Amino acid sequence: MKSDIHPDYRPVIFKDVSSGTSYLTRSTIRTGETITHEDGNEYPLVKINVSASSHPFYTGQAQMLDTAGRVEKFRRRYQNKGK
Repeated sequence: MKSDIHPDYRPVIFKDVSSGTSYLTRSTIRTGETITHEDGNEYPLVKINVSASSHPFYTGQAQMLDTAGRVEKFRRRYQNKGK
């Protein structure tokens, strides 16, 4: 294996701004913000909009669409077409 080809990973906190959940992981991303984690150390901070703690697929709280309204509109439009 070649030496010195791997990126420089460092501990970084990713914070979900919609749920407030923070994840401490390793990354190569660069940021100008820092935050003090619950362990007392200061880490670079990356703010994200969606994570597993706020995405509807993982939380099970998917938003319902107005499908009943669309079905009724379809029925009203085509109810007399077949007669």
